[in-house]
Amino acid sequence: MTALLREVETAQPLGFSVALYAANKRLQVVTLTAETIAAFDASIAQWPVQALEYKPFLRYAVADKLDAITGYTLGKFLNATMQDRNTGAFLLQYEGQPDIAAGELRTEFDIKLSTAVSHLVGLPNHDAMYGKYYARFTVLNDDNSDSYLRQAHRRMELHNDGTYVNERTDYVLMQKLGEAHMEGGDSLLLHVDDWADLDKFYRHPLAKKNIVWGAPKSKNVETKVEHAVFFEEDKNGKPHMLFIDQFAEPQNMTEGLYLYEMGKSLEEDENFFRVRLPVGTMLVIQNHCWLHGRDKFVAHPQLSRELLRQRGHFTR
Repeated sequence: MTALLREVETAQPLGFSVALYAANKRLQVVTLTAETIAAFDASIAQWPVQALEYKPFLRYAVADKLDAITGYTLGKFLNATMQDRNTGAFLLQYEGQPDIAAGELRTEFDIKLSTAVSHLVGLPNHDAMYGKYYARFTVLNDDNSDSYLRQAHRRMELHNDGTYVNERTDYVLMQKLGEAHMEGGDSLLLHVDDWADLDKFYRHPLAKKNIVWGAPKSKNVETKVEHAVFFEEDKNGKPHMLFIDQFAEPQNMTEGLYLYEMGKSLEEDENFFRVRLPVGTMLVIQNHCWLHGRDKFVAHPQLSRELLRQRGHFTR
């Protein structure tokens, strides 16, 4: 047991509670109290989101405000959760409402909250798709995009993020900013260690051989990268994974069939589970231990869902 985990076990959460997600006990459910939210909202009211975009050090100031309100117990708990392979994920929600109206002001508050959380666990990478340290994108009923991210009527398969970039992507934060006429579209999660065929693909001759990865034009990343699906082991010798079916570029039949069979196995695995995110709620996962995806939406002409994404690397 690490010193951090021992310290977390002896510290009582202040301003938040912790529970286990019913469908999978690996996922920790963190609920900030209404008092914590009110205090946080008041403490960061002076800084609009634009200020956080222009001045990166303010993002850490916002994170410190939230952590201080909880007696610095929140940051310790979140980091211990993310560093523990057996958990490595949390769903963060809050009670009450900030003292603001719905709409863009509420969205600004949620962006500030997700910024605080992401900077408590690490440092977000620049998101080339949106041009900031976070990305906002909307899923509509009709879409002609060049990836499955915005396509509402099909399942987005289980994958890891960061396969086509040079920056390390230790964690992914996904927050729901708004929705209308939405049915379906739940997040899908599968822990690498719960994947029934892990050993079959991890022991394969291609498991640690470099694969070429690229991205469609909408990602605004023109370079290609090379890395193995099982690109490293953690401190206990267990595999870290980096896979997505859409952006792999196999160079021969052997690579193509290995990746095809892997994607097929992941989609057929019965150990995945669904997570529904209310507006304002965020899901944060250790990217190399968890695969994530999204279920398809039920068609509706006015369907709309806006999501925020931050993904980055650990700094502790």
